[in-house]
Amino acid sequence: MSLVCLRDVTRTVTLPDGDDLHILRGVNLDVAQGEHVSIVGRSGTGKSTMLNIIGLLDTPTSGAYELDGVDTTRLGEGRRARMRGEDFGFVFQQFNIFSARTACENVEVPLLYAPGPQLLRRRSIAVDMLDRVGLGERADSYPGEMSGGEQQRIAIARALVRRPRVILADEPTGALDPDTGRVVMALLEEVARESNAALIVITHDMAVAARAQRAYELYDGTLHEVEDPSSLTHRAEAGHGSDEAGAEEEGEQ
Repeated sequence: MSLVCLRDVTRTVTLPDGDDLHILRGVNLDVAQGEHVSIVGRSGTGKSTMLNIIGLLDTPTSGAYELDGVDTTRLGEGRRARMRGEDFGFVFQQFNIFSARTACENVEVPLLYAPGPQLLRRRSIAVDMLDRVGLGERADSYPGEMSGGEQQRIAIARALVRRPRVILADEPTGALDPDTGRVVMALLEEVARESNAALIVITHDMAVAARAQRAYELYDGTLHEVEDPSSLTHRAEAGHGSDEAGAEEEGEQ
């Protein structure tokens, strides 16, 4: 059974002039536990909206979204918030870490909402996770004393400290140079593999997308599976980003 299952999901918003903007149009997606999936598409095609729906930060206008067999569209906000905190880890392009807190204190934040044992052991758990991402010796350093790659590692450690079942990464390498981006992606993949978590990555970077077991392109609000994810590497080498690709494919419809 799929861990993440979207069926005919739509998302529509009403503009100030009264017109409807259809962001997602009948999206279907299945992601199994432990699977690595990437989603590419032009800016404004609804990638972040789709990720927000999967992460229970938004709700579909119509359609069904099941998480491990539970229909999330029927849940109250309290249950959704608990699932969001327990089942998901979020990694963003902007690291969203607290500059006035040490690396360890940043990673501890999700544990402040965890049940007893994790709350009481939060420093040791956070240090263990920082060690896992190669920052064990920087636990008491502040973000301003660290490189961009190290700050993203803090964000990854924070996202994974409660051992989520689903890791959602929105442009995780967007603020990094290519070499650091490759290191960060390898780390994300390794930690996801060790915890058997599903890894869903949204990216403009075709080389990052090509690392996934399955890849999709989102354009005109619809999701299309890429037959061979490795082909995205050739597109990246040729200098064709997802913006150009989406335009070409929309022209072919």
